[in-house]
Amino acid sequence: MKNIRRVNIGCGANPTPGYDNFDNSFSVWLANHPFLSVLLSRGISKQQREFIRSAKKNQIRWADATKKIPFPDRCVAVVYSSHTLEHLDPDEANLFLAEARRILVSGGKVRIVVPDFAQQIAQYNSDKDADEFLRYTNLTRPKPKNLGEKVKLLMVGMRHHLWAYDANSMSRLLSAVGFQDVCILQPGETTISDPGELNLYERAEWSLFAEATNP
Repeated sequence: MKNIRRVNIGCGANPTPGYDNFDNSFSVWLANHPFLSVLLSRGISKQQREFIRSAKKNQIRWADATKKIPFPDRCVAVVYSSHTLEHLDPDEANLFLAEARRILVSGGKVRIVVPDFAQQIAQYNSDKDADEFLRYTNLTRPKPKNLGEKVKLLMVGMRHHLWAYDANSMSRLLSAVGFQDVCILQPGETTISDPGELNLYERAEWSLFAEATNP
């Protein structure tokens, strides 16, 4: 599979060198629309401005992977996505994984990293702190309290988690979409023959690592 592309979906501010990096954040969208980013610069936070600069420098492209990953069928060797799937509802997760299958060659690999809900529950069972559980699971957010927060919600959308996964549910999801040879891995492990500069330990402490093969 030489010279076939590798893709990172939902890279945020951490693009992978040697991969085509995509994100659906408003900041990346602005980075791809320089005139609007200048026009709206006064309403953009310092953090967003830095992200916009980084997105331009690293050639991060905007895409909504639940609708279309901008590649033709069967041309990608690896689809990687870290801490993105939990921001999608179940229907969106299925659409995204179907898109991943569409662009992957036969034998291509998908690698998914998400928060490990089993670990989070174990932590709650240990400390019995419901407030802390809700904070670190990110399953909910306070309502916007002022106009600025409401406008930001309209522009950026919901950023909290919409679903949660453990090893069984992740394996079930990947299999249901049509992937084969689903496996749950330890940090640093991979079945990808040439992962390049992919970070195999990304957010390792609280993460679940899953890989599967496109038939």
